[in-house]
Amino acid sequence: MQIQWYPGHMTKTRRMIAQQLKNVDAVCEVLDARIPVSSRNPDVDELTAGKPRLVVLNRADQADGEATRRWAVDLRSRGYAVLECDARSGAGIKQFAPAVRALLAEKIQAYAEKGQNRVIRVMVLGIPNVGKSTFINKVAGRKTAKTEDRPGVTRSKQWVPIDKNLELLDTPGILWPKFDDPRVGMHLAYTGAVKDDVLDTETLGCHLMAYLGARYPQAVCAAYKLPDLPAREGGEEEVAWGYRLLCAAGKKRGFLISGGEVDTERMANVLLDEFRSGKLGNFTLELPEEI
Repeated sequence: MQIQWYPGHMTKTRRMIAQQLKNVDAVCEVLDARIPVSSRNPDVDELTAGKPRLVVLNRADQADGEATRRWAVDLRSRGYAVLECDARSGAGIKQFAPAVRALLAEKIQAYAEKGQNRVIRVMVLGIPNVGKSTFINKVAGRKTAKTEDRPGVTRSKQWVPIDKNLELLDTPGILWPKFDDPRVGMHLAYTGAVKDDVLDTETLGCHLMAYLGARYPQAVCAAYKLPDLPAREGGEEEVAWGYRLLCAAGKKRGFLISGGEVDTERMANVLLDEFRSGKLGNFTLELPEEI
């Protein structure tokens, strides 16, 4: 399965990023803490080479806390500054400006020694629907960037003053041309970073349920009032086991259609909604040691 997803405006965004890099001191990359690999555009390393980087692990409130801590350690070991936050509630947001100034301490000191009090400018990047605009609005303390719970809303660059010495450059979300690893496409679909019609909802639900059943079985049992999960039979494919879990959950929710069959499409939609909202619990779908 190879997912194609590259609207024309994203090609324009790549050019804009390349052109604007000379105008910024650092790059802030906003990731989804639940999927730090899949929500990271692999083109960003090449596009922003040579610029100091701050990685924001957003939606940390919905991620597995221990996994987020491990990701922070891993990213810092690779030379990035790291900030864990939840842009919706504002948790961790106050640490952004200090983190930027710590990242650029040498440059700020060099300006001071020359008697210059220059404005620090930071480019903010992130794939669609990763919470980038909400993050910027929280940092600014006012609504400056357009937000909406669907991918591809921000379409043009926008300078956002934070204080007299810090400005952010908001940029449109940018994905890459294709996802060769099917897990990347599914992870982005689980979190709503790509439109729901890119992948079949029922198939998505089966794969997500199988992952949660394997990694977080107690949470699945609690959410859908299951005494235990149906065992995965020897040689059974993940998607087949996920389908059986989806059926068990749908039956408990009373999602039945004619003949007593479970409405698995409805159950898949409910699962995705509850996962995206955090109602199911705090989950991380990727771990550093698995990469």
